[in-house]
Amino acid sequence: MNHPNIPSRKNAIELQYEFSEPPQKVWRAISTPELRENWLPKEALAEPEAISITPGEEVRYRLRDDTPPFLESTVTFKISSNANGGTSLRIIHELDDVRLREAERTAANNNSLTVMRAA
Repeated sequence: MNHPNIPSRKNAIELQYEFSEPPQKVWRAISTPELRENWLPKEALAEPEAISITPGEEVRYRLRDDTPPFLESTVTFKISSNANGGTSLRIIHELDDVRLREAERTAANNNSLTVMRAA
C-alpha cells in the first residue's frame, strides 16, 4: 500500500506495507542474511553486507542490476510499530549510480544564454 504522505524523490520508488507480525520478526527477516536470502538474493547485492544499520529501525543495502549497464542503487528498509500491534515496513529504492550523477551535470560553457550582435 502506498502512503500518500511520503515525499516524492527523483529516481526513487517508495512503498509502504502493513504486517500483523511484530517489528522484531520483520527486523529479523530484513537484517539476517540467511532469512533475507529468501527474498533478496546475495547475487542482487553490490556489497555482501548492509551499508548501514540502525538496529530495529533501518537497514540499507547496495544493489546492482544483473543486466547492462549494471546500474547500482540503494534500497532502504524502515520498520516501525503500527497502531494494530503489527509492523509498518517502508521500502525506499533509489537509483543513485554515480554515472547518472555525472550525466546530469551541464558543461561549464553551457550555463549562460547565447547572445549574438548584429554587424
